[in-house]
Amino acid sequence: MQNKNASLVDRRTFSKMLASSPLLAAGSLIGATTHGAAQDKYPSRPVTIVLPFGAGGVGDLTARLAALQLSEKLGQQFVIENKPGAGGIVAARTVIGAKPDGYTLGLVANGTAISVALFKSLPIDPVTQFEMISLMGTFDLVIVAAADSPYKSLNDFIAAAKAKPGTLNIGTISVGSGQHLTAELFKMAAGIDVQIIPHKTSGNVVTSLLRNDVQIAVEIPAAVSGVLVDNKVRGLATTGPKRSQVASLAGIPTAQEQGIANFDVISWNGFFAPVGTPKEIIATINTAIRETMSEPAIQKRYLELGVKAESSSPAALKDKLVSDIKKWADVIQRAGIERQ
Repeated sequence: MQNKNASLVDRRTFSKMLASSPLLAAGSLIGATTHGAAQDKYPSRPVTIVLPFGAGGVGDLTARLAALQLSEKLGQQFVIENKPGAGGIVAARTVIGAKPDGYTLGLVANGTAISVALFKSLPIDPVTQFEMISLMGTFDLVIVAAADSPYKSLNDFIAAAKAKPGTLNIGTISVGSGQHLTAELFKMAAGIDVQIIPHKTSGNVVTSLLRNDVQIAVEIPAAVSGVLVDNKVRGLATTGPKRSQVASLAGIPTAQEQGIANFDVISWNGFFAPVGTPKEIIATINTAIRETMSEPAIQKRYLELGVKAESSSPAALKDKLVSDIKKWADVIQRAGIERQ
């Protein structure tokens, strides 16, 4: 019996979300199993993609869009199974404990790299136990202030922080999150003495910002796009090396443009399989993902969710994971964050 947390990527569930995408128009059958392929050709039965977070978030929605296209391109259902848990451990164990035959895949992310850096004894090793497949998407974080804030630019905030050390606050979600560590990295790169105030949810962060409990906040685009569009908050900077293509972030300069050197944060999601999965199967999935992420309709829908659709080679994805582990381990050490 299918796990009760699993959910098939079907047209009814996402009809509203996908209606505007010509690529995903009616007439395509997600679960088709007859594409003229022999049964011994991969895939010959449904494939499960295990996600380390719950349903409904940006990572979940983008993975479902990708799963829909993989289903159509490869002729079998790609089933999303949500298995949230601290550090992504539950989901990762499910994948690496499965038979390495291409029928159980997982999602790897910058959060995976953070977990390796943050946990003293992580019971998994993504570097050696994950067979990387491809990137799925990347996204900047954004630094925002309230619309009525005196800070019109990132440098305005930095100048105020240097004039009154220790008096200004930055809002983020929980300690060890990508947002929290990005705020720590910004604090170091800008050379300022400010307090970073963790919150339970992104909604709490926005509330604190609007009532001036915190003077700026670091968040993912999806969490603040509504208040940006409604002009309740002002975008001061994005965290990537280039300006974001996301509509709600249009015109917001990067932190690097404003003179913050050594500050570059790009969040990302990708797919992996258990180590030992045959290379030809990895290549088959990689090709399908590359085709999917190059589709204009997918690129458009991802940008609406605050994500740039992007693929990669397996080697490039592994390099990104290893690089981010080193990066965040250094930030955690320098910031004096206690490892969990």
